[in-house]
Amino acid sequence: MTPAKRLFDLEGALSLALLLAVPFGLLLLWLLLREGRPLFYCSERMRSPDQPFTLWKLRSMIPVAEAANTGVSGADKSGRITPSGAWLRRFRLDEIPQIWNVLRGDMSFVGPRPPLRRYTERFPHLYAEVLRARPGLTGLATLRFHRHEARLLAQCHSAAETEAVYIRRCIPRKARLDLIYLRHRSLCFDLWLLAQTLRVVLFRIKP
Repeated sequence: MTPAKRLFDLEGALSLALLLAVPFGLLLLWLLLREGRPLFYCSERMRSPDQPFTLWKLRSMIPVAEAANTGVSGADKSGRITPSGAWLRRFRLDEIPQIWNVLRGDMSFVGPRPPLRRYTERFPHLYAEVLRARPGLTGLATLRFHRHEARLLAQCHSAAETEAVYIRRCIPRKARLDLIYLRHRSLCFDLWLLAQTLRVVLFRIKP
């Protein structure tokens, strides 16, 4: 990560933290009254193939024991999504706590989405390339493949099927997009990706 990108992340994260402090506090109070504890979902993700960190999100699913690192979510887990969680996910509000990850330097605003350890261990050479860029809140793969990935995984009705589809049909295509980003990354490209992400999230416009 270049000093300019890190400075941009710090300034952006601090500004958002100040701007969202009161609305986020009200959101937490609403979730506490509506869904109860825990308010947050914490999961191990990988900053590099050998560097884990704790990723923070607002809880959007009914908690179950030992669910933190059991793979990606398909239709087999959709029954656990709470009504509040579905709304949070629709507008990506569940990812607001990742501002803390950006401040810590675990993540950037733009980059590949941070993978679970199980995938970096299964594809070490692939993720050694992909994670040359700091993981991000959004990125080229998020914009161009997220909806298609969601449709693919929504057709999976068991954990084993979800895992197989994700490994066979999602990881390679996301990695190709992440590597395109890696070759062309710049502050201007990051700003464009952030603008496109806001456009999609706020106005539900297909990228």
